Amino acid sequence: MYDWLVAAVLGIVQALTEFLPISSSAHVRIVGELMLPGSDPGAFFTAIIQIGTEAAVVVYFWRDIVSIISKWCKALVGRHDRRDPEVRLGWLIIIGSIPIVVLGLLFQDAIEGALRSLWITATMLIVFGLVIGLADWVGKKERTLDGMTWGQGLLFGLAQSLALVPGVSRSGGTIMAGRFMGFSRPEAARYSFLLAIPAVVGSGFFSVYKSLGSTDMVLGWGPTALATLISFGLGLVVIHWFLKYVQTRSFGIFVWYRVALGIVLYILLGTGVLAAV
Repeated sequence: MYDWLVAAVLGIVQALTEFLPISSSAHVRIVGELMLPGSDPGAFFTAIIQIGTEAAVVVYFWRDIVSIISKWCKALVGRHDRRDPEVRLGWLIIIGSIPIVVLGLLFQDAIEGALRSLWITATMLIVFGLVIGLADWVGKKERTLDGMTWGQGLLFGLAQSLALVPGVSRSGGTIMAGRFMGFSRPEAARYSFLLAIPAVVGSGFFSVYKSLGSTDMVLGWGPTALATLISFGLGLVVIHWFLKYVQTRSFGIFVWYRVALGIVLYILLGTGVLAAV
């Protein structure tokens, strides 16, 4: 029964942190270590429950996604204007998804092993927290997705790939890039959600395929499924709240939270309360 409790808690943690620029993988890793001392829930578990939160993104942005895919497909066969902003956005999401796929495959062993050290997580929480704060401060706050260039789309993708390192944050990386390039907070957040769908869903189902028949799972399929369902339901609420929040507020609170969590994590590791790996 304890495994089910752990999974439920981690599902809640995943939903509360996936869309905020504070790194869901770091939180799942930390809480997992606290609840299962000496046992990392694993990159597999993290990838699977992220399917739940990305399913929430698909449901929330369903109309936008259907419109983008429909117009992109029609433009591909000459039945729609290829200059349509949504057609262009479809191409940009494809281009922006390439870096994380390529780098994820190239560095798969490190991502699932050495890079999951909590010392690295603590450092990334602090360093990228400060970088996100700087980006939010210097951003011109005026660009929209309609005017995104191909180069900017690729930079968004490279920034998203930084999230392969726990502690960076996928949404934090893309929002950081967007703010540095002058995109408004709502536009950067919206694109962060849309760009994540191919990479996160693909990663999740690839992890399912790799783990079929595996006996090395820390948490079984039942608890993992529960965590995924919880992350989906609660994720819908968090998406709605976050998009409302960024319309009028800065990312300052998330910056300070990341720095504080990183420092606390250093203390817990230094005193032996948590094991780094």
